[in-house]
Amino acid sequence: MSSLQDSRILIVDADSDFLSWACNHLKAPGVVTVTAERTEEAVASYQKARADLVLAEVRLPGTSGIELLKRLRMTDPNAMVILFSGLASNSNVIEAMRLGAYDVLGKEKLPYELRTVVESALRANESRKVTRAQASEVPTETIQETIIGRSAPMQDVFKMIGRVSRSDAPVMVTGESGCGKELVARAVHKFSPRTTKEFVGINITSIPDNLMESELFGHEKGSFTGAVNQRVGRFEQCDGGTLFLDEIGDMPLAVQSKLLRVLQEGEFCRVGSNQTLKCDVRILAATNKDLETEVGKGTFREDLFYRLNVVRIHIPPLRERREDVRLLAEFFLQRQSARRRGPVMRFTDDALALLEAYDWPGNVRELENTIQRACALANSDVLLPSDIPLGSIANSRFTHPANTVTRMRDALSSLISVAQTQPDIDLLPWVEKELCRLALRHYEEDTAKAAKFLGIPAAEVEAKADHHAHASAATSGTSAAATATKKAGGKKPAAV
Repeated sequence: MSSLQDSRILIVDADSDFLSWACNHLKAPGVVTVTAERTEEAVASYQKARADLVLAEVRLPGTSGIELLKRLRMTDPNAMVILFSGLASNSNVIEAMRLGAYDVLGKEKLPYELRTVVESALRANESRKVTRAQASEVPTETIQETIIGRSAPMQDVFKMIGRVSRSDAPVMVTGESGCGKELVARAVHKFSPRTTKEFVGINITSIPDNLMESELFGHEKGSFTGAVNQRVGRFEQCDGGTLFLDEIGDMPLAVQSKLLRVLQEGEFCRVGSNQTLKCDVRILAATNKDLETEVGKGTFREDLFYRLNVVRIHIPPLRERREDVRLLAEFFLQRQSARRRGPVMRFTDDALALLEAYDWPGNVRELENTIQRACALANSDVLLPSDIPLGSIANSRFTHPANTVTRMRDALSSLISVAQTQPDIDLLPWVEKELCRLALRHYEEDTAKAAKFLGIPAAEVEAKADHHAHASAATSGTSAAATATKKAGGKKPAAV
């Protein structure tokens, strides 16, 4: 039985054609669909229709889908809302999830995702119980983009940020060096109720082991050589706020035990003092190490690991979200252009292709530094591949067979995603036919060369590219003779 049965769904969008499509797409026995084009109308319709689910466009006339979500959740904390948009900003995605939206979908994905997500939301709605209203709100107008990415993996990251920002649970941010772990931590703080308090970030590897305890908890005057004054530690400094511990996997074992006590009891002592101090601090931690392995080796406390790893947000490396490379590169280029106060700079298509093909072992940090160097060394406001200072390693990767295979695999993955929206296409035969046709076109209808390129018999090329025979028959006598000459390996065909 479909979860859509006997459900009331409110659909909100200013596009009447889309409303018609959505109503038809969600048609099922017992389903009642109600539509609205504006926020005020949607609020009234929701109360009147007692809708089980609301589907709303982020961009609505007058106000936004985010504002509609706020108003619905204010009057009904159980309101189940799914937002969608053709171009939702990252802040909108995070804010929507923070406010309790079930999901945020790209409008281009609705034909093959909407029904599944709607059924999932309705099933969740049956068992969900809300006991309190959402935490204090952060005005959407004051939120600035902190993280850039439109790829599916990054959209998942934004949604997770929105969810965890509503609580005080410790968060472990994982990912390779340079992928933006501190940006994620700052976003969690910005969208949390602690946003008006201080965010303090420290890198564990930058602090000597013998000063780590003093850095975190402070010290009393005379507690050790060089302690000429009392010092307030980071926990006291950000009381009520958020403390971000970067590279937590490098923390000395002796300090790990003291950090565990803070997490368990919310109290600590300064170095050289017996006075117990209380603090209310949310801990966010980050690492590029495999902490499970470190626990097994005995270099990281197991009990501390479980205290910190309540929620995990993993940031994928840049090579696994290549569709974000162009967006990031353009952003960094615009920022460098603004700093130079010169003409607006731009990439050539070949330069962008080079950036997208590179594996970026240093992730986003390496990309930013590369764009900065390119702008500093460029002779014009147009960046060519030769202006991108990636060196021989990058250039070899650009043409390396392994990289080519990866790009082909990515293209096939995109093809499969698109083909899912076209159920009438028999994919494999279609691909074979199109490959044969394109190969023939590339080799100017030379069947022998096309067959050699594809690695199949010439007769198979002709059979699968069935348009070729029709095209040849439709040509003039001269064109037909020229084609026959090519098929004969350059020899003129015998007279008929």
